[in-house]
Amino acid sequence: MSRLSLYLISGLVGVVLAGCASFISNEIHLGNNEKANPNASKVRYLASIRIAGYVDGRNMASPRKIGISEEPVFGLSGKDIFLDRDVTEVLADSVRQHLEDKGMQVLAKDDASALFELSGVVKELRYDVKARDYVLIRLETTLKEVATGKVVWAGEVEEKADRFAGVSGNTKGDIADYLKQEINVVTGKTAEAVNSVLMATRPELFNLTPGTKVIPGVKVLVTPGVVLSPVPEVPAPAMPVANDKLQDSSANGMLIVNTTPDRAKVYVDGIYFGMSPLRAEVEPGVHKLEVRIKGYKTASEKVSIRKGESTELEITLEH
Repeated sequence: MSRLSLYLISGLVGVVLAGCASFISNEIHLGNNEKANPNASKVRYLASIRIAGYVDGRNMASPRKIGISEEPVFGLSGKDIFLDRDVTEVLADSVRQHLEDKGMQVLAKDDASALFELSGVVKELRYDVKARDYVLIRLETTLKEVATGKVVWAGEVEEKADRFAGVSGNTKGDIADYLKQEINVVTGKTAEAVNSVLMATRPELFNLTPGTKVIPGVKVLVTPGVVLSPVPEVPAPAMPVANDKLQDSSANGMLIVNTTPDRAKVYVDGIYFGMSPLRAEVEPGVHKLEVRIKGYKTASEKVSIRKGESTELEITLEH
């Protein structure tokens, strides 16, 4: 069935169901995570985080608007597409759920007993229905230590995706499911990065030894480099931490990049890793490396990273 046919059918259904605002509207209802995550941690660790919230940094007239529809969507009225809640609330709730699934204690945003505070900016959250459905989400997050106000970690996650609606056309339910899937990608990576950095810098909160972990798709803006204040003495968790929580550094390879001149920006597979000279853990495999600095030509080449080995590059940039 073509989209035009679906549009005509949806118009007839709309006449029959006129007045049923919950069925025909310009709002997408994402709901909550109805199903429990089978991989969620059964342990509640000592790491406690309060979510101060995200601010809306998008260029949208409404905090609930996410895009436009240029194609017929069954159950959607008008061209403007809205969520049933503010985008900041939707993303904060999703991050909260992922953190809880990892065993962290997520407290109220004004809870003074929290060890850490999470906040950030929703830079993009857009869903446009055209010949294809286009999704763009960009979330910047900052993690601070409550006692000192020092930034422990800050990072940005971006997700771009598109899809064909399918031979049966588009429905509000399809859009909700697809958008929820992409939001979970962004918030899941954010929570994984927060979890990793706290395990590395505050292992006593997880009964762990220090370790680091590379999260693909996360552009790190601030790395651990501050001495954090000690936490009060508290009993260790009753249950031991599963072995899969420990990061085996040998599972990755080490990439070492030196450039002339230095202080050049290094990108791996389009993800900004930092400035040269750079030393970073990267997953094994072939990656695209780009080195950029203002006033010089961008250097680009393929690099092979091997498990447990170091790969060192010397790059001279040309004018």
